[in-house]
Amino acid sequence: MAREPREGGRGGRDRDREQDDLVDKLVTINRVAKVVKGGRRFAFAALVVVGDQKGRVGFGAGKAREVPEAIRKATERAKRTMIRVPMKEGRTLHHDTYGHFGAGKVVVRAAEAGTGIIAGGPMRAVFESLGVSDVVAKSLGTRNPHNMVKATFDALQHCSSPRAVANRRGKKASELFGKRETAIEEHVEAAHG
Repeated sequence: MAREPREGGRGGRDRDREQDDLVDKLVTINRVAKVVKGGRRFAFAALVVVGDQKGRVGFGAGKAREVPEAIRKATERAKRTMIRVPMKEGRTLHHDTYGHFGAGKVVVRAAEAGTGIIAGGPMRAVFESLGVSDVVAKSLGTRNPHNMVKATFDALQHCSSPRAVANRRGKKASELFGKRETAIEEHVEAAHG
């Protein structure tokens, strides 16, 4: 019996559709088999990332007998599980962060303007859907796309904006930055004075 070529994985193709100003990217499709009395029953499992490219992103997995139905189910789940991620200047994250899920570990670092998205397959789909244009990310553990995406979402959920940090501390955001700038000025004066 000839084996069908597998879509997804590292060489998976992205599938973009825009609807309701949301972009969905197909991360991977996997053919799974259930062994029954008469032989094998094949089904397809899809992993989809959905985002509005303005700071909201979600992911979902779906399984069905046909590929389009699996993608539709995954997209519906992704839309229900969307999270908001604070972004700096609408192009990158506010700070470096780390996330893990199972054996999947990822390091996500904020980057300067013009860096682009430096990330592997499944993580790249998340950042493109999120609307981040400058980020450096590295997957340290598994290559399983499901675990990589979940680890990336774990990292993104740990991101916070200076305003949120200031609110937690009962201060104003300007106070946080003011202290840093005065400390830098004092350091420069001490070095040159």
